[in-house]
Amino acid sequence: MRLIQRRLVTERRVAAVGMVALLGLAACGSGTGQDSTSAGSPHRGGTLTLVGTSDVDHMDTVDAYYTVTNIVLRAFTRQLVTYKATNNAAERSVVVPDLATEVPTQANGGVTDGGKTYTFHLRPDVMWNTSPPRPVTAQDVVLGMKRLCNPVHPVPAPGYYENTIVGFQQYCEAFLKAPGTVSGISDFIKSHDISGTQATDATTVVFHLNSPASDFVNIMTLPFASPAPVEYLKYIPDSPQLRTHTISDGPYQITRYQANKEIDLGRNPAWKASTDPLRKAYVNKVTVTEGIDSTAVQQQLEAGAADMEWDTNVPPASLPGLFGSKDPRLVITGAGSTNPYLVFNFLSPNANQATSKLKVRQALEYAVNKKAIIQVQGGPRMGGPLDTFLTPEVKGYQQFDMYPSKDHKGDPAKAKKLLAEAGYPNGLTLKLLYSTSDTSPKIAQTLQADLAKANITLKLVPATQSDFYANFLQTPSVAKRGVWDIATPGWTPDWPGNAARSFIVPILDGRTFAAGSTNYGDFNDPQVNQAIDKALSTPDANQAAKFWHQADVRAMQQAAIVPIREAKLPIFHAANVHNFQVLPLTVQGDITNVWLSN
Repeated sequence: MRLIQRRLVTERRVAAVGMVALLGLAACGSGTGQDSTSAGSPHRGGTLTLVGTSDVDHMDTVDAYYTVTNIVLRAFTRQLVTYKATNNAAERSVVVPDLATEVPTQANGGVTDGGKTYTFHLRPDVMWNTSPPRPVTAQDVVLGMKRLCNPVHPVPAPGYYENTIVGFQQYCEAFLKAPGTVSGISDFIKSHDISGTQATDATTVVFHLNSPASDFVNIMTLPFASPAPVEYLKYIPDSPQLRTHTISDGPYQITRYQANKEIDLGRNPAWKASTDPLRKAYVNKVTVTEGIDSTAVQQQLEAGAADMEWDTNVPPASLPGLFGSKDPRLVITGAGSTNPYLVFNFLSPNANQATSKLKVRQALEYAVNKKAIIQVQGGPRMGGPLDTFLTPEVKGYQQFDMYPSKDHKGDPAKAKKLLAEAGYPNGLTLKLLYSTSDTSPKIAQTLQADLAKANITLKLVPATQSDFYANFLQTPSVAKRGVWDIATPGWTPDWPGNAARSFIVPILDGRTFAAGSTNYGDFNDPQVNQAIDKALSTPDANQAAKFWHQADVRAMQQAAIVPIREAKLPIFHAANVHNFQVLPLTVQGDITNVWLSN
């Protein structure tokens, strides 16, 4: 699952993060207790301006993974199924049809063969903005899936599809060996098929699964699963050439793109409102201006010089004033993430392999003062203490606390006792790896001070945000050398609700450890792996939730991680922005549905 520019990534790759503390995916509401939508008739027209610091990770749906990228993708790409933008917590995790006429179920005949076959029927008059415009077809959906395993820019979460769709893994293994040229990629796609993905006619696409998967429709909401026009075979996936030749089936089209500077969108003349129940497309244009820090972004929004955030969030220093004035432009959304959490390096040789010992890890469960870290990150309004790996927004969560302490302030005496039992009566020294971005340095200092009370000395190991993941946590040789013993990453699921696959598998499945893995410290427990397998193979989401809970309980028994905080996200918009409804896959207002009063 995902780490971002506000997104935590699963499996083979982690994207660089701008603000790991500011992740999100769940129930949302105004920070003032007021609704952020506005009464009155929507106004059509105007230019919506977004401002922020940095660029998208990729413009091609085949490998785009930042949540901030999804803001733009929502405007010019569509998926078979998706989520609607809403501030109603009960609706945030409901999968709804987009290109498809309905979400496949057993009741409507879309799910058959005991949950192993999914049939989607496409709306017949959704159009690409080609010249002349032509319909989006089931063959385009198949092409989108076939592009995912290209050898140049492969999908960063291949397991979602390799582990579910018949023949997908074999197709990918072969494709990754193909020449990384336009002709090499095009020739392979034209001459090879994914056996479990078929277009039976122009408006029907069928997926055959290896086994029933209760979250398959959730997986298909990801932009990775977007259809692709045949023109994309003329370019290397996500190449500069493709980025300047994007083709749209949404209400907007990209009219200008300057990397790290600007993204402009205008109306797509081929889009038909009658085919799109989710995007109202009130504004005429959308502009994104990059290269502006979070403080300047906040100032522009409060002054009305810009309309919405791009990849930043409300600076912590601004929150007290906004809370005090009950500013209706402030929206606090439940994050669905565990951020930060403490991860252990099971491979570290330091202190006689201390972190590989259960009682040492359990000592740290008691030593951490969660309340102090919560204060660093904005106080309880921005997220409460977490005692489990799964968060309340993820299906399978059940509250339990194996390492209780008063007010979640820790229990140094209990920690010292466990250390002594583990063979460290005089304490021990560990290396804490942390990111130098946002509040992470202050969190590291807080941990250093609190763990000292339990006779645990922390040596701080700083790293830039990009190095923190790519060059430290996801590099096994670094773990084996003992460069770090514990670290403070964050995590959020790739979709809301029935999302435990994207939460537990990438971090706790002991069979995924490799270069690039997000099982950073090589945690591996047969009972956790067994619970994962049971959860993934059941067609019933409620039954799968029981197995996900079993995995959670066992992981906490083994002190696989120290959960600290369930994060919430502060987002802000200008006063002239209305119908500000949070979209789950972007954790931001849906730009295709807001309207401007000025």
